[in-house]
Amino acid sequence: MPGTRLHSLLASIARALQSAQRQAAVAAGLLPVQGAILAYLRDANRYSNTPQALAEYLALTKGTVSQSLKLLEAHGWIARNNDDTDRRVVRLTLTRAGRERIDETAVNDWRTAGEALPATERRVAEAALERLLGRWQQARGGRTFGVCRTCRHFQPGKSEHLCGLTGETLSERDSSRICREHTVSEPPKGRL
Repeated sequence: MPGTRLHSLLASIARALQSAQRQAAVAAGLLPVQGAILAYLRDANRYSNTPQALAEYLALTKGTVSQSLKLLEAHGWIARNNDDTDRRVVRLTLTRAGRERIDETAVNDWRTAGEALPATERRVAEAALERLLGRWQQARGGRTFGVCRTCRHFQPGKSEHLCGLTGETLSERDSSRICREHTVSEPPKGRL
């Protein structure tokens, strides 16, 4: 069956990454779900730092997320704030204590493994995986929660960027974080 080897490799990588994240959470005195929440909030941009986006990203119920957020807030690891323009929207941010709870070991190990590949191979692998993810998400009608600058709506600028979907300016920091509104660019015709 075509793609079986690729699927097996991707599943193995996903399991290894998830295992490393769980181990890092436990080492930091957190439940795995709490570690996943803190890691998500570390990486989320301003369109994605809401309880609803968090629940979608982690594929958890609102109740599970709500209970976890209460506990994280009670420990002082996250803060909840109302949105400046829409007071009904709650924004979640990591506190300094929350950032200190996150172990970067898994991220650094992955970065080291990726850097062991020659730059050309790494770029080819990244491009192929982006196309694969785009096709898979398109077939499923799901969100990608990808990095903003890889979105079809991202419009690069010299000092500031623009989100073509919302019309809002994006800082360099926002454009390098994950976004719930991310839409994978269409792969070139005849590719993948």
